[in-house]
Amino acid sequence: MFRSLRPLIFALDPETAHGVTLAALRAGAALLPGAAADDPVLRTSVAGLDLPNPVGLAAGFDKDVMVPDAMLRLGFGFVECGSVTPRPQAGNPRPRLFRLVEDGAVINRMGFNNLGLEHAVVRLQARRGRPGIVGINLGANKDSEDRSADYVAGVRAAAALASYVTVNISSPNTPGLRALQDGAALADLIARVVAARGALNVPMFVKVAPDLEPEDFETITRAAIDGGIDGLIVSNTTISRPPLASRHAGETGGLSGAPLAPLALAALRGFVRASGGALPLIAAGGIASGADAYTRIRAGASAVQLYSALVYDGPGLVGRIKADLAMLLRRDGFATVGDAVGASVGR
Repeated sequence: MFRSLRPLIFALDPETAHGVTLAALRAGAALLPGAAADDPVLRTSVAGLDLPNPVGLAAGFDKDVMVPDAMLRLGFGFVECGSVTPRPQAGNPRPRLFRLVEDGAVINRMGFNNLGLEHAVVRLQARRGRPGIVGINLGANKDSEDRSADYVAGVRAAAALASYVTVNISSPNTPGLRALQDGAALADLIARVVAARGALNVPMFVKVAPDLEPEDFETITRAAIDGGIDGLIVSNTTISRPPLASRHAGETGGLSGAPLAPLALAALRGFVRASGGALPLIAAGGIASGADAYTRIRAGASAVQLYSALVYDGPGLVGRIKADLAMLLRRDGFATVGDAVGASVGR
């Protein structure tokens, strides 16, 4: 069905198309057929989260916790909502979202547009007791004087309602935000958000950029392990520009989709080397097939996330990735996803 609808969807500007998609999912969530039961070989665990499969929806699709259950019904093993900031904010001026069709890519400079933490908390409260792993991705307001305090506020308000919390310090669209990845600033931020979590048994991840220097892998990894972070999400969009064919190639913002894949994979391998397997990693960036997911898992990721590939391949992609991943695991003699994690490390 998506193939027949795609020309109509692509006739709309990307942000309008996204809004229509969310509205349709909200209106028809109860009518969505539940995805088929997952192949048992796909069941896995990440930082204490029991996942029916390791294919997750990355943050950015459902910023305001509007359709997490609909996305779970489409077959995702887990869904990450957000990014959410303490106060609502409009984000950057439109246009701010661009399809690079020739490249299978997307550039966005959304700027953490969202309805705010209070709205997200209400939505999370409304789904309490429902099955499925739904995480919340936290951001900071653009005009905040203390961005670490914004993350603390997010943890205090939402951690008890979410399956896990992600501290997003890697968006390139909030000026200065990525500076929180630097040594002392990161250690201070982690100390504050972990203290805010308190005794709650909620996994906490930090989402990092792919645009890192070699020494950054060790610095970030050590801060995460020493500070009590449960894992890293590797990686966010890139501000770099590999060769691109689209007329939108020069747009400012974060690049995602197929051209990001090599850089995101290299970043994943950097964190695997730095952590020696001591820190769970979730891979994101340019994942569009079962083979892509399998490569990241063998490289050291315990699970994967995608978003941009849905723009081009539609919701049926989730089932295809899972089927191909299960086939690849069995082909190579792995009984579980966990058995394959890091299988290519050192080879």
